[in-house]
Amino acid sequence: MIKTNAMRIVENAKLKYKVYEYEPPASLDAVSISQKLKKPVEQTFKTLVTQAPTQQHGFEYFVFVIPANAELSVKKAAVAAGVKNLEMLPLKKLLPLTGYVHGGCSPVGMKKNFPVFIDETAILFDTFFVSGGKIGVTLELNAEALAEAIGAGFADLTL
Repeated sequence: MIKTNAMRIVENAKLKYKVYEYEPPASLDAVSISQKLKKPVEQTFKTLVTQAPTQQHGFEYFVFVIPANAELSVKKAAVAAGVKNLEMLPLKKLLPLTGYVHGGCSPVGMKKNFPVFIDETAILFDTFFVSGGKIGVTLELNAEALAEAIGAGFADLTL
């Protein structure tokens, strides 16, 4: 197995983690991945990247990690991020901005360190599952340890 950038960062932070490799399902959504891994859907999280327009006609970027079967509340996410408006990042901008492709986007190891917010339900579990930074790779680790390592916050983020 080739280590991803996300794995290297998690290891350098001395976090305990497990790697799950799988044949990607036809549908690359987080619910299908949780089913493929035979893991609880509410414990499997997806990584969403958003953008907030700034006054200088550019954007500020924020990362949200929410349960696979949940939908991001843009209002709650904006409150957590401290901005007025948020919108999902256009798919064509994902790879150039983060270094990750759709279906393999991890909250760990993006090209730049963007503010990361993890849905507060993650702390209900000893471990949770997030993308390992490559399609077909998932990491299992403790959400609070991950948040501390990457400077993420917890918030109520879903509808």
